[in-house]
Amino acid sequence: MTLRTRKLVGAIALIVFLAVYALAAMLAAVVLQVSGSKLVELIYYPVAGLLWLPPAMWLVRWMQRPDA
Repeated sequence: MTLRTRKLVGAIALIVFLAVYALAAMLAAVVLQVSGSKLVELIYYPVAGLLWLPPAMWLVRWMQRPDA
């Protein structure tokens, strides 16, 4: 796969991943009843807000890999 194709596939995958992740994080917040406790809310939202970064970094690293 060429660099240009990987970037296209990766960009689409990243957009889809972020949309699904955001919906899953919202669903988890509702199921866990995060708004019931300020301490849980204070912990949950920063963790959920940063948890998407490792998969996204892996995907961007894959997109930037040089051609063989």
